Amino acid sequence: MKALQFSTYGPPAVLTVKELARPEPRKGEVLIQIKAAAVNPSDVKNVAGLFKAQLPRVPGRDYAGVVVSGDAEKGLEVWGSGPGFGVVRDGTHAEYIVIPAEWVSQKPPVLSMEQAAAIGVPYIAAWSSLVMAGNIQAGETILIVGVSGAVGRAATEIAHWKKARVLGASTNSDNPSKADALINTTTDSLDYKVRELTDGKGVDLVLDAVGGPMFEPSLKSLRYGGRHIAISSTEDRRVSFDLVDFYHNGSHLIGVDTMKLTGPEIADLMNGLRAGFEEGYLQAPTITTWPLERAVEAYEDVVKGDLPTKHILIPCTTKQL
Repeated sequence: MKALQFSTYGPPAVLTVKELARPEPRKGEVLIQIKAAAVNPSDVKNVAGLFKAQLPRVPGRDYAGVVVSGDAEKGLEVWGSGPGFGVVRDGTHAEYIVIPAEWVSQKPPVLSMEQAAAIGVPYIAAWSSLVMAGNIQAGETILIVGVSGAVGRAATEIAHWKKARVLGASTNSDNPSKADALINTTTDSLDYKVRELTDGKGVDLVLDAVGGPMFEPSLKSLRYGGRHIAISSTEDRRVSFDLVDFYHNGSHLIGVDTMKLTGPEIADLMNGLRAGFEEGYLQAPTITTWPLERAVEAYEDVVKGDLPTKHILIPCTTKQL
């Protein structure tokens, strides 16, 4: 099979398309023919060496495809992501992948393969943060810092699905996420503006997808007893905040790391997301597709991060077996 592989850490240019042996499923596993696979910022970071992947390695975390053989229905259309993909085991930027049968989640029929491949990482992060860790409730007001990013847009859709109000924070005035109100953090004081938009109360929950200098203003935006979900950091990983204000406000600080999710947990999460797409609450992002042979270009476009689009590799050029 054809697969994208890196044998040394570095920029996207270290990636090459190789011919590798097609994996074969053992008992309790399935062989999936990958029809589409997303390139996420974390894939770029992985190739650069941030996650210390075991080399050589096939990168890629998200996919959509068809079950070819093994302990699942042949021909079943599936989607998802997986623990350790591209780091401790070969990932999805290849024509085939083998996974345990309990990691399988059926793809929503309303999504194309390319659209389904774009869902994994951002929606898993958003769902894990808002629903699993944040316990978001109808009628709550939440603040999403970094709302214009892929996770921010996914989180806005999920929050609206759960009937919550969304205040978005971004470095510009564009509002691709369709948040109910947008705060431009380059011109406005975040916590001051949040108080203004909540009648002085503050928000029930913050999803902080930025960290760094935005951490303390985000924390100060909480109502009494509010929850702050941290999922990312700038290069400067250390932050400071007023500890007295923190405990006097009864604030809750929660960290979420989707890399710690297990395969069955991810499958259950994808199953939970399926209804949102089938019922129209969630919408697939804009996508750009690339053949596997142009994967380096796709990775380089992800590095640029210029457009609100998901870059999707089309690795499979052979007929379904």
